[in-house]
Amino acid sequence: MSKQLPLAAMGACCSPLAREPLTAEQAVDLARLFKAMSDPVRLRLLSLIASHDGGEACVCDLADAFDLSQPTISHHLKVLRESGLITGERRGTWVYYRVHPEVLARLSAVLVPGDAPVVTA
Repeated sequence: MSKQLPLAAMGACCSPLAREPLTAEQAVDLARLFKAMSDPVRLRLLSLIASHDGGEACVCDLADAFDLSQPTISHHLKVLRESGLITGERRGTWVYYRVHPEVLARLSAVLVPGDAPVVTA
């Protein structure tokens, strides 16, 4: 069973917090995504992947940026993947990761002040 938030359901949670209250379900879904990003290693991984040439990064490119073991890096990538923030594709012996920009755009839209224009992905 996937813990990933369906992208169709993300559309329902894009109203800024100041415009209307979140439902309990929206709050749970958003909290899971923000929790996945709340760890400094995961936030850096997300940034490294998103800013990498071509918008994707090989796990071999990511591991050298940290003074952590490969299993620890893999755990953090798994948390990001299960949350729906990134996706991974195996190519030979390596896994290449991409950020889901639409999920990040919807997360940022929730944080926009109520009177600011809402940007959609």
